[in-house]
Amino acid sequence: MSDDQQACFLGVTAIIVSPAMRRTMELVEKVARTSAAVLICGETGTGKEIIARALHHFSLRASKPWVDVNCGALPEQLMESELFGHEKGAFSGADTFKQGLFEMAHTGTLFLDEIGELEPRMQVKLLRVLDGVPYYRLGGQRKVDVNTRILAATNKNLDEAVRTGRFRSDLYHRLNQCPMWVPPLRERKEDIVPIANYFLRQHSSQASFSEDAQDLLRAHPWPGNVRQLRNAVTAAVIHARGYLIMAADLAGLGPAPVAAAVARTGDLRLNGLERDAIVEALRKTGGHCEQAAGLLGISRRTLSRKLKLYGSEAREAFDETFATY
Repeated sequence: MSDDQQACFLGVTAIIVSPAMRRTMELVEKVARTSAAVLICGETGTGKEIIARALHHFSLRASKPWVDVNCGALPEQLMESELFGHEKGAFSGADTFKQGLFEMAHTGTLFLDEIGELEPRMQVKLLRVLDGVPYYRLGGQRKVDVNTRILAATNKNLDEAVRTGRFRSDLYHRLNQCPMWVPPLRERKEDIVPIANYFLRQHSSQASFSEDAQDLLRAHPWPGNVRQLRNAVTAAVIHARGYLIMAADLAGLGPAPVAAAVARTGDLRLNGLERDAIVEALRKTGGHCEQAAGLLGISRRTLSRKLKLYGSEAREAFDETFATY
């Protein structure tokens, strides 16, 4: 892959090969230098956060703070505290002063992911801040005034949400000053194999896909987009007999491909590629076997059986990692 096909935005790698994604990135560079709010839409797993990071990267605020929050991850009261901050004693458990994300992103960019999950009352408060109205922290008596650019993303149909009253039309139009659409993988097939190769290199620098495997990757519709592709690559690494990934190693494409592959074959033999994947999963989880098994898409029992085949080799090289096993 050439250097112009891979970019890094705030520590996250983007693979840009297809004409569709190149056109998207050209628009990103143009929009980035404006102050317009951007609403990034697309199916789950398409890379909306990467587009948001690229917008900040190319903006005039690139040297200023980047702050992001998932609007569907917290209940309403905690989300209000996260966005706007609180004073000490504002509510039970508020033992110290807390600066809100708007303040943390002052002069920079605030990315509101999954904006369609925001509760109605929070939609009202967010709209007022976007309109430049100073706000109070929870329990505060002094108004806070911020200069923050807003980027938002959603995999929901906000037009439909507005029609059914689940999302405020005024907030929608305020966020949607510059709409952007991230195409799904099935509409940018040129990106599939390069992205798969990127994920494969995270497991092993020696591994590669056969021509038949590459054809199968391109032909799959990928309803889960990049997330599903990443899981399928991990599954193939676990299932492969060697460093060349064959089409048969991708036969378990689906919600739990690794588990399906193991259940189908019952094969627990280790090879260098599989060993690399398991060790990498253990490294990422600090040696926590149950979390590593979840990352690999297999059961803890299956992982335990595989680890026993390592013997002294694993304990000698990864003594600290295996301490929790």
